[in-house]
Amino acid sequence: MELLKEVVPRLSRLAVIGTSTQPAAAQVKRQIELAAGALGVKLQYLDVRGPNDFETAFREASKGHADAALWQVGGNVASDYRKKIAELAVKSRLPAIYEQRATVEAGGLMSYGVSFPDLDRRAATYVDKILKGTKPADIPVEPPTKFEFIINLKTAKQIGLTIPPNVLARADKVIR
Repeated sequence: MELLKEVVPRLSRLAVIGTSTQPAAAQVKRQIELAAGALGVKLQYLDVRGPNDFETAFREASKGHADAALWQVGGNVASDYRKKIAELAVKSRLPAIYEQRATVEAGGLMSYGVSFPDLDRRAATYVDKILKGTKPADIPVEPPTKFEFIINLKTAKQIGLTIPPNVLARADKVIR
């Protein structure tokens, strides 16, 4: 949310597009509310349970005068529709941030999330330990340690948004 606030300084109303039935939805909602309170941002929650809800969510975000969107729809609900989701955000002229870089590579504005290549490398160390005889229960669970920030300048241009140089400098990847 801080990144969105830097990219959209006038951010006062944020559409949070998510799926209320996901297991961690309530916990994620609390964290989003804490961040919004600290930044003085009002939230508009939009529930997406399947691909048929995408257009409605973006339309409602526009009607609700959202300045930006935080995309929290995960798993199979959204993974096959990344390009469509990015196109709907651009059509709505709504700066949006996603959790996965794949959505930005499909045309989304920006993402901040776990580095999946890093998780894959770390998973290999678990497999190695198990193959060498360590019991899985004896291996501590470790949270992700590497996150990545991706920006798509083509999309920024399409929606008439200028990304500040200090934000660009922090990006792990910039799509031009």
